[in-house]
Amino acid sequence: MWSTYRNIPGKAKLLIYLSSFPSLALSLIYTDLAYFLTKVQGLGEVFTGIVLTTMGLTVVVMSIPVGILADRYGRRKFLAIGNLLASLTLMMFALTTNQFLLIVAAIAEGTTEAAFATSGTALMTSLAGDASRTAAFSLSSFLQNIAYGLGGFALPLVVVLESFGLTVATAHVALYVVVALMGAAVTPMLLRIPESARSEKAKSVRQFLPTKSKNVLVKWSSANVMVAFGAGLFVPLMSLWFSLRYAVPDSLSGPVIGISGFLIAAVSLVAPYLARRFGLVRAAVLSEGFSMIFMLFVPLSPTFLIAGLIYTIRSFLMNVANPMNTSLIMGLVSPDERGAAAGISSAVWRLPNSISTTIGADMMNAGLLALPFYLATALYVASLGLYWVFFGKTKLPEEAVVGA
Repeated sequence: MWSTYRNIPGKAKLLIYLSSFPSLALSLIYTDLAYFLTKVQGLGEVFTGIVLTTMGLTVVVMSIPVGILADRYGRRKFLAIGNLLASLTLMMFALTTNQFLLIVAAIAEGTTEAAFATSGTALMTSLAGDASRTAAFSLSSFLQNIAYGLGGFALPLVVVLESFGLTVATAHVALYVVVALMGAAVTPMLLRIPESARSEKAKSVRQFLPTKSKNVLVKWSSANVMVAFGAGLFVPLMSLWFSLRYAVPDSLSGPVIGISGFLIAAVSLVAPYLARRFGLVRAAVLSEGFSMIFMLFVPLSPTFLIAGLIYTIRSFLMNVANPMNTSLIMGLVSPDERGAAAGISSAVWRLPNSISTTIGADMMNAGLLALPFYLATALYVASLGLYWVFFGKTKLPEEAVVGA
């Protein structure tokens, strides 16, 4: 299994390593922002839901144009811009309670996600090559989830800072700013990543669209829209949900979410083995299917520790499939349309995901703490069935070679 990772080209590995630093900034946003804005800044669940929805809608609006422009004018440039925006966004969330500025920060964060989802995915696919594509996305998932876990475990530092006389709010601000500066520091190194081959400039608006990959993108989008909506009902809101359900602060729920990130990272490394053993699509379906069983039991848990354990199991079973799914779509679309295809995939995910986050926040505010999980399970089952219908018999060229 480990030889698979040793064969990843050095340029792709460098991109993977550097991309883990901005992931730390984004991890704080998705681990703690819902708690920070509501419980520390006192802005309320509804406005927090609007902020999270704005982030998602911005990803939807920006992903396709950013992906298209990155294909034509350089994926590395847009990746570096996204990295700077990630750091700026985290500092803006930390340093202001002005609602207008927070919406501006949400727009900047959405643009950041669009840049990473399109430029980063397409650039990594090009640098890794077909033979190492799944391994590269698995290693990237490993390091990004380590960063996600570190974001959760960084939250107890708030308590340490409070012991030195800082208020809860000031301690959060200090943590956010330090992490933001760490992410910004790798920008010059990102600019040293070799650029992938660019597409010829389009001569018409129609040529900007990924027409060669249209059919596979329609199928992919149809299967993913439901799971995206279901995930938005609770995943970005877990620190808030733990607080409402068990009255625990983010300094306690953060490490639990962080542990799930570490476990997701660990199991991500077995994705290439599972893909070879069962086939890319079958391995993804099996993993996601088992995760749904555990998702049903999260809201039924009598204590915070039990809920945290079940949520952690659900998370790593669901997310071990992510590098396989990314490898699948990048392997099926035309190489010169990968940025645009990644943009469309990101937009299709984030639009329903961001809308449902506001719905999930409203449910939690109304005391309906179990409903988001039950609705999400039903949507996941429907999505997985459609995914199997469309891609169940799909084999990528490298799979055919391995099985020969």
